[in-house]
Amino acid sequence: MPLLHCKENHWRPRVQEIMQSFKLNESKILRKMLSIGNFKEGNQNSSDAKQETSSMNQAYANARRCFYHQTKRIFVGSWNIGGIEPPNNLDMEDWLDAGNNCADIYVLGFQEIVPLNAANILCPRNRRNSRKWNSLIGAALNNRRPIKGVEEDKIAEPHKIYPLQKQICAEGEHEQDFQCIRSKQMVGVFITIWVQSYLLQSIRHLSVSSVGCGIMGCLGNKGSISIRFCLHETSFCFICSHLASGGKEEDRRQRNVNATDILSRTRFSTDTLHDMPRKIIDHDRVVWLGDLNYRIYMPDSETQSLIKRREWETLLKQDQLKKELTEGHVFRGWHEGAIEFPPTYKYHPNSKDYIGCDQQHMSKKRRAPAWCDRIIWFGKGMKQTQYCRSESKLSDHRPVRAMFKADIKVAANCR
Repeated sequence: MPLLHCKENHWRPRVQEIMQSFKLNESKILRKMLSIGNFKEGNQNSSDAKQETSSMNQAYANARRCFYHQTKRIFVGSWNIGGIEPPNNLDMEDWLDAGNNCADIYVLGFQEIVPLNAANILCPRNRRNSRKWNSLIGAALNNRRPIKGVEEDKIAEPHKIYPLQKQICAEGEHEQDFQCIRSKQMVGVFITIWVQSYLLQSIRHLSVSSVGCGIMGCLGNKGSISIRFCLHETSFCFICSHLASGGKEEDRRQRNVNATDILSRTRFSTDTLHDMPRKIIDHDRVVWLGDLNYRIYMPDSETQSLIKRREWETLLKQDQLKKELTEGHVFRGWHEGAIEFPPTYKYHPNSKDYIGCDQQHMSKKRRAPAWCDRIIWFGKGMKQTQYCRSESKLSDHRPVRAMFKADIKVAANCR
């Protein structure tokens, strides 16, 4: 027994040394395996890691900045011009009112800027009218004469920026007060945005998204063009649209389908370095303008009688869009200013008489008058100060306009 005990004492240190060595090697192997696992997981989630890092960097940068607020005036106008080319001497002041009520930003939307025939719908390359409208707008805002000749685009350009100062300014003329930052046409829908020159350095992340929802649910005879940008730290989105026409109940439902498609299918480009919204309603300030085509729930004869008596309040109680704004599902939560002007549709050409209210002018194109042309907005930070129509007789629609005061968040470095 003593001998065995002696041998046990002799081998015990050796056994402990071997066990410690084994545990050390096992620990190294385990750490290596964990390291490999982390490396693989890092590769799989590299994009998530980049986004998280970007968000952390953005949060750190924001923590070092102070913010204050400004108010900017935004003019929004919409006009269905029935495919009519504007004359060179067209007076834009009645609509833009720039001489009396100048804004910082002008957002102008058109519908049927070209005739909605098969050639223009299937081969949408006619840019002559959109260029002419931009020339007239630039001249009106900058108090100049429009360009004498307008060259037609030979090739359709999907996202055209118009540096109009190079086209309008002649030698010796001063720099423009207003410049076009983005214009886009889709068949008959056209939107153009003009800003005062001092704002150019503060506008970022311009992006355009078009949605066709006309023939076969995809062609551009009906649909929308949306333009978004950031002014300082505030994101804006403007939607110009032309929705399904018609006075029947199934036509109203189709308009709702069009609006739903526009909200769901509109997507803006983004990148991992900037956390910009991709959907319409995720922007800070959203305005929807256009020929929304909603009609009045009332027999034509009763509608015409109320229009002759100028009983707008009674008519508006049966307006389809007003009901959608308060009771519907598509535009619930959107806002519209008080309508105190006559219906904008449908007039005889070059006349102040509605088609359908004048028994001397009966035609197959007879339509009950309605407020088809509208401007609505979504979210906070916008206050509408004007909502009215203009009296140009160029088309069977009257143009509408609205003025907004928008709250803008501005960043400044903290000391």
